[in-house]
Amino acid sequence: MSEQADNRAPYAQIAAHYTELITSGDLRPGTLLPSIKNLAQEWKVSTATAEKALRKLRNDGLIRGIHGIGTEVVDRPAPMSSGSQRQDRGRQTGSSWGSGERSDSHQASVVSAPADVAQALDIKPGSDVVRRRRVYRDRHGIVAHSTSWIPARYANLVPQLTKSDRLTGGTSLQLIAQATGRPISHRIDSASARLLTPEDAELLELDPAKPPTEPVVVMTAKFVDSEDNVVEYGVDLGGPGRTWRTESEVTQ
Repeated sequence: MSEQADNRAPYAQIAAHYTELITSGDLRPGTLLPSIKNLAQEWKVSTATAEKALRKLRNDGLIRGIHGIGTEVVDRPAPMSSGSQRQDRGRQTGSSWGSGERSDSHQASVVSAPADVAQALDIKPGSDVVRRRRVYRDRHGIVAHSTSWIPARYANLVPQLTKSDRLTGGTSLQLIAQATGRPISHRIDSASARLLTPEDAELLELDPAKPPTEPVVVMTAKFVDSEDNVVEYGVDLGGPGRTWRTESEVTQ
């Protein structure tokens, strides 16, 4: 059990502890987790709290219940997350990575805005934009290929936006908000599915001649600041077999 101070709710601490063990490979697929009663005793929490922690792990696709046996670790790709979820994660934890994720293949350049990107950013087609690309992976392979499109004027305020490295000091949205003094006030999300194009296959490091036949998830997110300026347009292309999942509390 972790001894590190943690301000999260007890159920979230328990879930995070087992998430780390599972995603790191310390708990292998097929391993049985403690029962609700034993988990409650070990962590000195109520059985309701222990049950809530296991429910979160089930919702995250990390464990499953087997009738008459218990709860076991499963081996399946984690769902992809949207740009908005990465923003929330970055604000809460300082990192956009999900459990067991890492990112690489970071690329940044100033390019001419394609028509769809220009429309999303409320700029003229062909205007200069910063295009930032990276690949998110976990132990199963590519989770998503992520592209951020940012009006080029923000690169004058945050020069590292055009560098092909991981950003330091915060996410692109955080860095822009700090530089402009205008926080992100709202965002517009969309989700769709499409068959892979040859370009998609290349981004996902697949053989363009043999692309998967099943659709892939495409998530977009448009971020708007407090003065109604569109700051960033993000497009996440899910890896083959990845789904999208979101979770929220329901209050009575």
